[in-house]
Formats: sequence, structure tokens, C-alpha cells
Amino acid sequence: MTSLGRYTQFILVTAIILMVNIIGGFFYTEWDLTEDRRYTLTDNTKNLVQSLDDNITIRILLDGEDFPAGFKRLQSSVKDILDKFRDINPQIVYDFEDPTQGPSRMKDQRRKQLMEDNIIPVNLTYFDGKQTVQKAIFPFAVINLGPKKQIINLLEEQKPGDDENEVLNKSVALLEYKFANAFQKLKSPRRKNIIVTQGNGEWQEDQLFRLTSEVTRFHRVGFVGLDTLMMLDTTIDLVIVPGPKKAISLPNLFKLDQYVMEGGKVIWLIDKFEVSLDSINKYRFYVPEPIDNGLDDLFFKYGVRILPDLVMDLECSQIPQVVGMAGNKPQTRLFPWYYHPVVASTSQHPIVKNIDRVNMSFPSSMDTIKTDARIKKEILLSSSPYSRTQLAPMRLSFEMLKESPDPSKFNNGKRPLAVLLEGEFESYFRNRITPELQSVLDKLGFEVRYKSAPSRQMVISDSDFIRNLIQRETGQTEDIGYNKWERRYYKGNKDFILNAIEYMLDENNILESRSKEIKLRMLDHVKIREDQTFWQWFNIGVPLLMIILFGLLYHYYRKRKYSRFS
Repeated sequence: MTSLGRYTQFILVTAIILMVNIIGGFFYTEWDLTEDRRYTLTDNTKNLVQSLDDNITIRILLDGEDFPAGFKRLQSSVKDILDKFRDINPQIVYDFEDPTQGPSRMKDQRRKQLMEDNIIPVNLTYFDGKQTVQKAIFPFAVINLGPKKQIINLLEEQKPGDDENEVLNKSVALLEYKFANAFQKLKSPRRKNIIVTQGNGEWQEDQLFRLTSEVTRFHRVGFVGLDTLMMLDTTIDLVIVPGPKKAISLPNLFKLDQYVMEGGKVIWLIDKFEVSLDSINKYRFYVPEPIDNGLDDLFFKYGVRILPDLVMDLECSQIPQVVGMAGNKPQTRLFPWYYHPVVASTSQHPIVKNIDRVNMSFPSSMDTIKTDARIKKEILLSSSPYSRTQLAPMRLSFEMLKESPDPSKFNNGKRPLAVLLEGEFESYFRNRITPELQSVLDKLGFEVRYKSAPSRQMVISDSDFIRNLIQRETGQTEDIGYNKWERRYYKGNKDFILNAIEYMLDENNILESRSKEIKLRMLDHVKIREDQTFWQWFNIGVPLLMIILFGLLYHYYRKRKYSRFS
């Protein structure tokens, strides 16, 4: 090949490379080849991000280089997902910053400002290869849309005993949902209104303090007696009925029914029996009294029924029992209590997918019923295959703990405990309006609806799982899901009810992104130690051997090619 030909070939190759890079600058694409689709946004998230029509600024308070590997992964995952958002909508601008950098006076002032927004640092302790390091980090993102602001915690809460790698992995998996949920709240013209019913023996404000504290960060919550309202209108986005122990009057049932007919959404948390461990402790045995809350016929019309039984499950939490005395002090031991099932959902619905187990207390089984209206029914929670039901009237006693259970008797299979209903419901009051009631409604100018707009309802056969414990000595509250006997948290309790509330209020089905699962593929540390030397030599030697082999083959090729001309 002549010198001119080589120059021409070089210029042609360079021009092609430049042209490919220029075209690549205008057309960007990527292929997600991962099994769990971890780099792919859901369609609902894409549509939401694309619909944002104003500048959004995001401050990520997680800048820095001296993080352990897990937090570097969280840091890079945040950057990756924000890059995807920005590719969809260029009006999204983000910046990483480190609140721990700068002069002392500036750092103190910055921390004070962050504290006002309830941004509290996490004290991180790790080994950097030379020494143990303590560092305060701020795993938060501050999102601004005009005058509105949302703050999200990028790091999932870590309870005692939780594996740090699993917590970080879950934090990465939930990033898309957290950002999309924040965008949706910023875009909403108003905060959602939630009312918690009172006046029929429901749980009180102090017993639901932890739940309402979580919800009021994003929505308005009020405890309201149904008797004080003329009607429930569409300005109320969600009604929660938390464990009524008294019968709900017919006028109040009418208010709730017509609220559903207008497209309103309701979460029903219903106990079928008045029973607790205290009531069993008080007597040698105890026969629970059924609760007449007046809702059975209403639920039947909507397509679900709570059966008059209690579910017993071998998958359950434990309670203490006295097994002897040491001096004057009783000695206790934990025993499995089958009436407190620990429920692991198998549903793929975004409300329950990837949540931990839910610890329930004396739940009843449920059944779905065919209705004239087209209602989609989704069983969200059910007992384990090793469960059975005990029909009323039943006799409860701690005597059963003295013997090991017979697994062959726990053979009723999975029993539904929580059901989601979606569709256009038929009114319970069809053909039930009395002439007297109709006359009153006519005077008020109220038109009764007998078929609902598209709506959602959730019926759960237990209300205790959302209640927070209150310490008698101090009056302080424990978080939702805390089991005082096992001294552990069942995080599924909190996640389930919060997800249920968000799903009811979710207009864009953003909760779907929460069901994304990123598998944690842990390294085998024993195998690493055993094969460390081999893989070090392999990573160094194989590339060198390939270079040498390529050089020899190229030399041989040139020798064969040009030996003909010599």
C-alpha cells in the first residue's frame, strides 16, 4: 500500500468515527439487559416526569468520595436515575452537595437550616482500610417546584438486627418510587384530605399517632365523627374506618354508601370479635363476643364477607407465659400464639410486593362474593398454608400452649385476610330507601346514586396491626408493628397500611414503580479468600497473554503477507 493510500485510509476512518460520534450526540438509546430491569423506568413514571411543565431543582445532600461501597452504590444509583429523568424532561436540574464541607460557622448554619426541615444526619461508622471512621451523612434529596418543596429520605429505615446490605439494596430499589411520588405531590394542586371516622368505638388519636404522623407529612388528616357531617363530599379523598366496636347507624351507613357512589375511596379495618390477651388473662378461659358493627350487609353488597371465625396459623408471633419461679420472681418463656399470624403476602400487587411480613392480631377469614356489578377483587394478604379457622362461638385459653400443635389439623390452606375491591359498585340502598327518608332527601335536594363512579375499597379483617403501643410510664409511643413481647418490629405492618393509603390516593399508578425488585447478589467471602490469588493472577495474566498472542499472530500474518514480495 502506497503512502498516499495509507493517509487516505486514515482520514476516511477518522471521518467515520467523528460522524458516528456526532450522530450519537443527537440520538441516545440504551438497552437494559438485566434480569430485574433495574435500569428501566416504568411507563407511569415516564409519563409523570414528561408532564412536569415547570423547572424542578433537586439538591442531593450525598456528595463525597470517602463513602463505603454500599453508600457509593446508593450515590451512583441516585445520579443514574436523575440522569434518566433529565433525559425525559430537561427542566429537571440536580446538583450534589456535601453539607459537612466548609468553615465551621457555615456548617453550623447549614445544619440548623436542615434541622428545620427535619433533615437529620445519619452517623456512619465504617473501616476505610486503615482505621475506623465516623462520618455524619445526609442521605436526603430536597426537591423544589416553584414555592413547593418535598424532602425524601434516600435511605430506608434500619431497625436493630437489619442487615445493612439489604437495607441499602432496598433503598436503591425504591429510588424511582420515592422521586416519582414526590413529583406527583408537587404537581398536585392541593394536599389530599383524609378523614378517620370516630364515634363508633374506633381507635383514638393517640392510638393512631404514629400512623397519622407519617401521613400528615404529605396529606391532611382529620378525626371526624360521622354524626357531625351532613354528607361526605368529593373534597374528601379517602375515608379510613379503624376498627368500629359499635353499630354504625343507618344514616351514617347511607353517608358512607353515597360517598362510595360518588367515587370516594374507603379503607375498612374491621374486627369481628371483641378479644384481647388481657381478656384471656383475666379468666381461665374466654368466649369472645361478636362485634355488631352493622356492616355485614353493606360488605355483602360490595362483594366481600368477613366470616364469623378466627384464623389460627402455625406461622405466628409469640407471647410470654410463666413456666416457673426463681425465688419470688416468675420465669417466663415465649410460646407461639396461633391467633397472631405473621402474614407473608404472595400477591404481586404493588401494595404488598416486596414488603416484610405483617403481624396481625385475632383476624377473621374472608370470602369474596359474586355481584351484579363488575368488581375486581384482589386478595392482598392471606394466612399461610398451615392455618385453620375456629368458628364462633369459640373458647380461648392458654392451655393449648402446653402441647405441641398437630400440623395435620392446620390444613385449611390460605385464608384471605385483606381484599382490595375496584370497580363500579352498586349501592346498598337500592330498593331500601323508605318514603320518610326519601321525603327528607327531596327537601334537601339530594339525588340518591345507585351506581358508583369508578372507585376503590379495601377491607381488612383486623385493625390492631395499625395501632401503636403507648408506654404507660412515659406516655411515649412505639412505632407501628412493634411487638413488645418479642421486642422486634414487623415493618410490614407500617409498609402495608402506608402503601394502601398511597394506592388509594394515587392518580397516576406511581405505586407500580414500588414493586420493582433488585436482587441482592452477595459475594461468597469464603470462596473469595480461598481463590483470591488465582483470580488476581488470572486478571493480570490473561490480558497479557492475549496481547502477546495477538502480537505473535499479527507478526506471523505480516510475515506471510509480505514474504511473497521479497
